[in-house]
Amino acid sequence: MKVVKPTAPESPARARWTFLTNHAHVLIALTREPSARVRDIAELVGITERAVLQILSDLEGGGVIERAREGRRNIYRVNPDVQLRHPLESDHRVAELLSLAR
Repeated sequence: MKVVKPTAPESPARARWTFLTNHAHVLIALTREPSARVRDIAELVGITERAVLQILSDLEGGGVIERAREGRRNIYRVNPDVQLRHPLESDHRVAELLSLAR
């Protein structure tokens, strides 16, 4: 997986927050590269490998992703039909969120 880093320098104020959570960032990364390594996802999202592992566990426990072993790698399949969890978005599905990131 090729890690694409932002090209424009970020101001300190801009770097403090984003519109999407780390869970959403990990999900988007898996959609783009289902066989991504934890290390690659961590670097791309800007969080620790331990945090990625916890997020993967959360997503798998919530039925958002399924994990399958292929050789020495995990392959992740995203379930686009799962409803978003927060009450404000619960009438929307994962597929809608992912469509914004294309």
